[in-house]
Amino acid sequence: MFKAALFDMDGVVVDSEPLHNKAYYQMFDDVNIQVSDELYASFTGQSTLEICKQLISHFDLPLGPQTLVDIKRHHFKHLFDTDTSLHLLDGVLDLIKDYYSHGMALVLASSASMVNINRVFERFDLDQYFVAKISGADLKQSKPHPEIFEKAAELSGHDPKDCFVIEDSTNGIAAAKAANIYCIGYDSLHSEDQDYSKADLVVSDFADISFDRLKAKLATA
Repeated sequence: MFKAALFDMDGVVVDSEPLHNKAYYQMFDDVNIQVSDELYASFTGQSTLEICKQLISHFDLPLGPQTLVDIKRHHFKHLFDTDTSLHLLDGVLDLIKDYYSHGMALVLASSASMVNINRVFERFDLDQYFVAKISGADLKQSKPHPEIFEKAAELSGHDPKDCFVIEDSTNGIAAAKAANIYCIGYDSLHSEDQDYSKADLVVSDFADISFDRLKAKLATA
């Protein structure tokens, strides 16, 4: 059985995608660009900075990427503080507690900024269960590059072969597999237009990957 679980955050731990969506489209309006649903979907799992670099290139914007990042984060902070719809995804807290009770090392590996990661962890009191948190915004490369999961495995204190990733995005799954780490694709109602074909296992209910059920699945694989 695995010794460490590496969790993505947006779309896996917390349903923050609607808030990110609102913040991004408010930023798009601010800089007068029209972003298609297809282009927006391709950004899932990438850092805000990487997304803003792509927007500047795609739309030939006369702005620096950090300017776009700051605009988007300003909108997101306001939404985070005022939108009461933000909540943990169904079953994820039970899963976190289950893994923790079995002595697994839990690491949060998200493309979100550390500021936003800390906001979520403080609101839902999650720090007690995790040995480490890492933000893709602080790294040189963004998903689908494997850097974030390579470093997350290091932070767990275990070899990558003893870790697994829970991801909901095409880019995140690609990053996990590029790091040679077992990947569970979480196909939720909030994860639209994502490709789970490269995941080692795909679930839509966290109960299906409880410690005991995952151990049983691996034993029969």
